[in-house]
Amino acid sequence: MADEVVLVDTWVSMFGMRVRIALAEKGIKYEYKEEDLCNKSKLLLKINPIYKKIPVLIHNGKPVCESLIIVQYIDEVWNDRSPLMPSDPYPRACARFWADFVDKRVYDVAKKVWTTKGEEQEAAKKEFIEAFQILERQLGDHPYFGGERFGFVDLSLIPFYSWFYAYETFGNFSIEAECPKIIAWAKRCLQKDSVASTLPDEKKVYECVVQMRKRFGVE
Repeated sequence: MADEVVLVDTWVSMFGMRVRIALAEKGIKYEYKEEDLCNKSKLLLKINPIYKKIPVLIHNGKPVCESLIIVQYIDEVWNDRSPLMPSDPYPRACARFWADFVDKRVYDVAKKVWTTKGEEQEAAKKEFIEAFQILERQLGDHPYFGGERFGFVDLSLIPFYSWFYAYETFGNFSIEAECPKIIAWAKRCLQKDSVASTLPDEKKVYECVVQMRKRFGVE
C-alpha cells in the first residue's frame, strides 16, 4: 500500500519550504493544501490544535507538526535515500544545534527587520548581520554546512534566502556586502533542483511582505 502524504502549508512560509525541500530531496509524492493563515481551516485546527500553525505533514492520517521535527521525521521514515542528517551522533547533534540557532536567532531578528522602524530596526539589522556572520564562520570553507553535501542545516536556512530581497529593501542594507560567503553558499544551494523548484520568487515574497506590514500596522 502506497504512503498517503499531505502537506498543509502556505507558499511564503520559510518553515514550509523546509518540508517541501526535504520531500523533494527524498522524491516523495504528496498532496499540497494551501492554508489561508488569516482564515485558518478546520483541518489545520484539528491536526495542530496546540499551536494552530503550519506546516503540518499528514502521513497515513497521522499529523506531524513543527518544521524541523517534520524534516527529521521524513529523514527517518524514508531513510533509504538522500540522507539529510549525519549518520554519527556528534555531527547529528551539531546539526540540530545550528538548525535551532536558525530558529531562535535568525528568524526572530529577521522578522524585526521588516516589522520595525527607526532605532529598533537599526538594532535588528545589526543583530541580523551578526547572526549571519556567526553562520559564515561555522560554514568556513566548506561548500555546505554539512560539509561536502547538502544537509539538515542547509535545508533549515536556505528558505530565508527567498526573503533576503524583502529584508534588504525594508532595511535598506546589502546582505552580500556584509556576508558574501552566505550569498555564495545560497547560490550553490540553488543549483539543486529541490531548492530551486521550492523557493518562490523574491519579488513575489516582497509583495506579500508589503501586505503583511500593512496588517502589522508598520506602513
